[in-house]
Amino acid sequence: MASEQVKEMLRKFIHLSSVAIPLAYRYILGYNRWLMFWLLIVALIISLVMEYYRLHLPSFRKMFYRLFGLVLRRHERKDFTGATFLLFAGMLSVAFFKQPIAFLAMSYLSVGDTFAAIVGKATGKRKLLDGKKSIEGSLACFASIMAFAVIFGRELNPWVYSIGALAATLAESWRIPVDDNVKIPLISGFVMSLVHIII
Repeated sequence: MASEQVKEMLRKFIHLSSVAIPLAYRYILGYNRWLMFWLLIVALIISLVMEYYRLHLPSFRKMFYRLFGLVLRRHERKDFTGATFLLFAGMLSVAFFKQPIAFLAMSYLSVGDTFAAIVGKATGKRKLLDGKKSIEGSLACFASIMAFAVIFGRELNPWVYSIGALAATLAESWRIPVDDNVKIPLISGFVMSLVHIII
């Protein structure tokens, strides 16, 4: 049990560290959409090649599991890893959303999904309708991404990032068969784009 908790904390630390991608987009690349898009395309291609060899070549699979097996979830052993989905959603976010919105949409995934899981697993007593996600986890998701948005989202109208935070929270708790790494940034980014046009 303790071993599983250590694995989960390690997974969440790695997930939270993915906030480096949107931070690099904003602070290192200066919102250079073209360059960020192509960097994500290259990273996604490399990830897809690794996924193919991992799923179809036993010798590569053995090496891959030796390096990353500790942080893989059970379903990722026969499907794409969360990292591939994250890169895919990041690429689409950069391509279709305004730079500050893409930055927040990707960040909402890294920050919100991490805190939802940590708090939900530690204190989640009140379950949502589906019985899997908890109210405590959803509140932690919303609070953490709102705090992030207040600090880093000043380029946008507060209504934009606040409604986007709510959309990200609902996407995280919504039990549709789409990976969180895809639905959180794309749904929140789409909603923020709509609100940005309306306001």
